[in-house]
Amino acid sequence: LISLNGSTAFTSNMPSKPAFSSDTSLSASPGRPGMPGMQTRFQSQQTAKNAPAPGIGNGAPGSAMAPAKGPSRYTKDFMRTLRPVKVQGSTLKTCSFNESVERIQVFLDTGGRPLNAEVNLWQGPDNAPQKIKVYLEDGMKRPFSAVIDTPGAGNAIAIRNTAPMEFPLNAYVEADNGGPGPARALAANTQPRTIQGGAVFTTPFAPNVKSIQIMLNTDGRPLQARLELLQGPNNNKQVMEVYCEDGMDRPFFVVVETPGDGNVVRIVNTATLEYPLSAHVEAFEIDNNRDM
Repeated sequence: LISLNGSTAFTSNMPSKPAFSSDTSLSASPGRPGMPGMQTRFQSQQTAKNAPAPGIGNGAPGSAMAPAKGPSRYTKDFMRTLRPVKVQGSTLKTCSFNESVERIQVFLDTGGRPLNAEVNLWQGPDNAPQKIKVYLEDGMKRPFSAVIDTPGAGNAIAIRNTAPMEFPLNAYVEADNGGPGPARALAANTQPRTIQGGAVFTTPFAPNVKSIQIMLNTDGRPLQARLELLQGPNNNKQVMEVYCEDGMDRPFFVVVETPGDGNVVRIVNTATLEYPLSAHVEAFEIDNNRDM
């Protein structure tokens, strides 16, 4: 992550080419090569790594909650192990990367102050296929953590701090090349909720839910939506306005921290009636030591 100088480095561990370990072999299980219905070792590894945890109760996909998982790269505990880049108020930082990067994880936080920022995906001159406007009431308790798919070449991430000079933010950018990605893993394991253009969908969460995962996509049409985390009547703790040129190639995936009680997620499809979207909303982390 750097300023406007066009370099290609942003983190020390950015892969220069797709990194495949020995666990991603596409061979079938030993002794049973090519048998129908047998899951390959690659599929088993990626299912365990990327799929959300099964639901509480009968474990059926689309259950309202999932049990707590181990340490995840999409939580603030992982991202804060990386080196941040400070973005002062009313300034812009950009990051370019090579074609081997399949998706980028963007994490924004503050020292406890409010956060107002724009995160845009650039692809070529004067072309922004994905735009995100972010508001956080408290950038320490509820940081912004999203995964942006970057198909094709010539991609760059632009982070603009739209707040005044007195409100800097910390930005973390990390390459994420493992498996199909969290957005597609969540879509494969949960039932979507269709939200027609102009419609509103809300869902509450229990107090023991520490964070939730949200994925929005379409059938290839543009995506335009507003996501809100509320705690109390019309009390917005986090707001995201999302635009995607193609909701299939570039689905929107975000992890939202939900400390405290009375958390409600509200999703508004701000597009017209001709542009429905599909929403996947599930618990991401659960505190099993806290009562429901």
